[in-house]
Amino acid sequence: QVQFEESGGGVVQPGGSLRLSCAAFGSISGIGVGWFRQAPGKQRELVAQILRNGVYYYTQSVRGRFAISRDNAKNTVYLQMNSLKPEDTAVYYCNRPEEFYPWGQGTQVTVSS
Repeated sequence: QVQFEESGGGVVQPGGSLRLSCAAFGSISGIGVGWFRQAPGKQRELVAQILRNGVYYYTQSVRGRFAISRDNAKNTVYLQMNSLKPEDTAVYYCNRPEEFYPWGQGTQVTVSS
């Protein structure tokens, strides 16, 4: 089992950038990891994932603005978010997409002027 701890959220103006970090307590070298987000009143959605071989996928709404990366030596996955929009406001979580481990606390991202 792996536990995740998300960090790096904050308040940013539209067009700004943030870099989220997902620290895993346990090895992630053999699994894919995804970044999810949940906005108020909405279901949690997968926005980006990186497979264990480094292949990555993005949901359409963030493609070209977000970039996911991983450092297996540090058991950490990152999400670089650029050109942020108000609709990116949500709590962001990381987890294994295929079969969830326990969810962490998430990190709040607020995009507002």
